[in-house]
Amino acid sequence: MPPMLFDKFKTMAAFQAELAARQVAPFGAVTEELFSATEGVVQGRRVILAGSNNYLGLSWDPRCIQAARDAAARWGTGTTGSRMANGSFAEHRALEREMAAFYGLDHGIVFSTGYAATMGMCATLAGPGEVILLDADSHASIYDGVRLSGAEIMRFRHSDPDDLARRMRRLGERAGQALIIAEGIYSMLGDVAPLQEIAAIKREYGACLLVDEAHSLGALGATGRGAAQAAGVEDDVDFTVGTFSKSLGAIGGYCVSPHAELEAIRYCIRAYIFTASSSPSVIASTRQALRIIQQEPQLRDTLWDNAQRLYGGLRQLGLPVGPAASPVVAVEMTDQINTINCWQALLERGVYVNLVVPPASPSSNFLLRNSVSAAHSSAQIDDIIAAYAGLVEAGLLQPAKAG
Repeated sequence: MPPMLFDKFKTMAAFQAELAARQVAPFGAVTEELFSATEGVVQGRRVILAGSNNYLGLSWDPRCIQAARDAAARWGTGTTGSRMANGSFAEHRALEREMAAFYGLDHGIVFSTGYAATMGMCATLAGPGEVILLDADSHASIYDGVRLSGAEIMRFRHSDPDDLARRMRRLGERAGQALIIAEGIYSMLGDVAPLQEIAAIKREYGACLLVDEAHSLGALGATGRGAAQAAGVEDDVDFTVGTFSKSLGAIGGYCVSPHAELEAIRYCIRAYIFTASSSPSVIASTRQALRIIQQEPQLRDTLWDNAQRLYGGLRQLGLPVGPAASPVVAVEMTDQINTINCWQALLERGVYVNLVVPPASPSSNFLLRNSVSAAHSSAQIDDIIAAYAGLVEAGLLQPAKAG
């Protein structure tokens, strides 16, 4: 008999068994070979990669690859230590300065992963006796961080400034000790936070505002700084966190801030203190990608052209996509088995997308989540649309009912 400790995993074990019986592997599907930023072999099939967050295609940029090679030759393959011990290299500090300067700020921290950056900041900024107000659809890294903080946690309805304002009013004098957390682009449905309204509430009550630009860095804003720049509210953001694993094509995370106190906060963040620092090759490729974002804004234009093309094509098929085009285009479904069947059918038609199930999805629905890249060709976008059209013709996908 397995230990009773394992009882809570029975539902997941049964789900995995069902997937195995169907010979479907949507979670942790193995990429066996890559040919470019948008093509590879997944589960033995050559596919268009429409499940990657490689928004600008920079993971395959030869300049980034060469920078990584050169750094490994100069600095070795890893740091073998935390930033507090022996793991702070000159390159880490250089990237911190460059990330801060990219945002027009003076203070920045580089983390080993985006998850560590967001979780670490959310766990550290507020504490016992203080309040954190977060969007109900916040990423798991945000939820994990605020639970560790010891602060009182209040969720406001997704992208609902009125609900946020009501909760701030109820705090009374405590509102000035509150931390508000929002994201730029929400990762599952691709919708953008109403940051103008959220920033106005922050100003009214004197709270702090943290914005996670993980999916909006490189995609939104006049110079690619994200949703806060696009909304014109950067001056209201106290802490910007994000990741290197989307538009920058690497792995790692960051926080930048106008507040000099960030340097003191740095040494209070457990996710920074107690983990090994990023390898030199990762730091070098990220620095090169950051330069490319600033020098080649046409990549952002191509990304949005592709996003509009995919969104428009899927919407023309009558599929239930979000209210507006985004680098994340998700098709919402209500039946788990049908969603699995559609995921497999897309793979067989040469398109790899993400299958998202609750609780990762923001509701009880299931998602076929598509990520668009500037590296996708127009023909590849059309092939993705054609694969979905094939599912509609086969009766696997039902167009949304009008009205």
